[in-house]
Amino acid sequence: MNDDISKRRLGRGLAALIGEIDQTAPVGARPEPVNADRDVPIEFITRNPRNPRRQFNEAELQDLANSVRQHGIVQPVVVRKLGVDAYELIAGERRWRAAQLAGLTQIPVIIRDVDDRTALEIAIVENVQRSDLNPLEEALGYEQLIADHGYTQNDLGEIIGKSRSHVANSLRLLKLPEPVRVMLSDGSLSAGHARALVLTSDPVALARRIVDKGMSVRDAERLAQSDIKAQTEPKVATSAAEKDSDTLALERSLTDALGLEVKINHKAAGGQVRIAYKTLEQLEEICRLLERRG
Repeated sequence: MNDDISKRRLGRGLAALIGEIDQTAPVGARPEPVNADRDVPIEFITRNPRNPRRQFNEAELQDLANSVRQHGIVQPVVVRKLGVDAYELIAGERRWRAAQLAGLTQIPVIIRDVDDRTALEIAIVENVQRSDLNPLEEALGYEQLIADHGYTQNDLGEIIGKSRSHVANSLRLLKLPEPVRVMLSDGSLSAGHARALVLTSDPVALARRIVDKGMSVRDAERLAQSDIKAQTEPKVATSAAEKDSDTLALERSLTDALGLEVKINHKAAGGQVRIAYKTLEQLEEICRLLERRG
C-alpha cells in the first residue's frame, strides 16, 4: 500500500518536474527560458540507453540545429551525474543532437539526482507530453517500466496522465509481428489501424492491404472483424489442397483399383474412407469386395 502511494506521489511529482524543466511553448512563440544549473562540455554527456525514443527526423533535427546556431539552447537538457565529467541524458536528446549538429562545444544542463526508474519515467512523461514518441516507442517504454520496475497499468496511467485502457491498448501493439511494427514506427499505419490487427490471422498481409488501399481506421476495423469472424466459423471438409502427397497418392490408387471415387479424411483419432457410387450395381460390387476381403 505504501509503495502504491509513493508511486502516485511520484507520478504527480514527475508531472510537476517536467512542467518546471521542459516547458512547451504555444505554437509560434518561444518558450520562457529556464535557468540551467551549469554549462557542460557536450562530449561529457551520453544518451540515455533507456530512452524510449528511438527515431529522430533528420530534416527536423537540421531545422533545430539552424535555430540553435541563431538563438542558442533556450531550454536546458536534463541530465544526471554518473561520475567525474560524466553525465547521462534524462530529457532533451533532440536538443543535444541538434547542438552537436550546430557545432556547440557546451550545452546548458539541469542536473537531477535520480535512479534508473525515475530517469525512465521522466523520459517517457516528457516525450508523451510532447507527442514525440511513435506508438511503438511509447508501448516499449511502458513495457520496460512494467518489466524492470514492477509497475501496473494503473500505476503507469497515473504517472503519465493517461487512462489504464490507453496503457493497455498501447501494450497490445507489442503483440504484432515485426513487419507491422515497422509500418507503425514509420507512420504507414496509425495506432488505431494496428490495434485492429492484433487478433487477426495474418496481420502482415492485412496491414499491407490497409496501406496499399489507404484505408481509414474504421475500414481497417471492418476488415479485421471479417477476418476474425472467418476464423471462428466451422470449416468445411478437408480439401485436396490441404492433404499431404501420400494421402492424395493413396486416394488415386484406390480410385483406380475400384473404378470409383475414393476420398480419405484424416482426423485426430483416426479418419474416414469414403467411396462414392452411382448405381446399385456399383454398391453390390463394393459389398462383394469387402465380403471377399473378410
